[in-house]
Amino acid sequence: MKTLLLKKEEVRELISMKDVIGAVEEAYKAFNSGQVEQPDYIGMHLPSPGSEIDFKLSHYKANQLISMKTSSGGFADNPTAFGLPSGMGTILLFDARSGALICVMDGSLITGLRTGAAGAVSVKVLARKDARRITFIGTGNQARMQIRAIREVMNIEEIHAWDNSADTLSRYKSDIESEFGIPVVIASSKRDAVEQADILITTTRGKGSLVEADWVRPGTHIVAIGTDQRGKQELDPEIFRNAKVVVDSIAQCSEKGETWHPLDRQIMTKDGIHGEIGELLLGNKPGRENDQEVTIFDSTGMAIQDNTTASKIYSNAVKRGVGALFEFFES
Repeated sequence: MKTLLLKKEEVRELISMKDVIGAVEEAYKAFNSGQVEQPDYIGMHLPSPGSEIDFKLSHYKANQLISMKTSSGGFADNPTAFGLPSGMGTILLFDARSGALICVMDGSLITGLRTGAAGAVSVKVLARKDARRITFIGTGNQARMQIRAIREVMNIEEIHAWDNSADTLSRYKSDIESEFGIPVVIASSKRDAVEQADILITTTRGKGSLVEADWVRPGTHIVAIGTDQRGKQELDPEIFRNAKVVVDSIAQCSEKGETWHPLDRQIMTKDGIHGEIGELLLGNKPGRENDQEVTIFDSTGMAIQDNTTASKIYSNAVKRGVGALFEFFES
């Protein structure tokens, strides 16, 4: 039996953002339909300051595939010291019927794509139908991925952006206006940016509250992306007090996500979480119910998203004859 090896550029050519959005919707629905085995993921901080590595594993009964993804980040010295990116990822796909490794693919692009797609899926079910303006707190790579995904599900008229790095912010404005033709307004402050938002997206590696509760207008949909481990935080926990809170996984978000902070402060209880997004997609719970609600989608990222996305890429690669085959075991 041979194993398929897919490089980053091959992965890029094998799937579109529209396909990723579909794969992420499938993942959320499967998670809330009893089709997924997904152990708690393991995250480790490493000796390099600010660096970490995560391991995420899932089994999807419908496609009979097991995925395991490793993703690392925060290695600021990598480009100069080792000639490597500051963050990397790899996905392994196993046939659940035999346990055989059928594919090894670059996972760094998939992580970005499916995280962007998660934001877009939440916009479909939780943002106001007349939402047109998006605010970003943080303007790194994920702030670009979110735009690539969300523009597939809504018309974006204007972006307001804030970042603590003027250079990063300037590059973001140039890149987005060049790629999409969407005007980007550089905010004079975080508050100014947040007050303009129909949809607010936080994509930082924050260690404290970046967005205060009294800045958030009624009707805002918030996509909280950056907090996926204890110690990270982007939102004032008071925002959760009167908001409709939707998560990808209650188990993960209550322990490692943005939702942990209001739970820890006893601003809300687990019973105050409206539901998991798969429940909304399945029609088991309502999404946005009026234009005044503040809605929050807390996304810690789930292994099943990697599974469904990688499965689509693997299937396309086999159909198109893309990638290199190698053999671990003699048949």
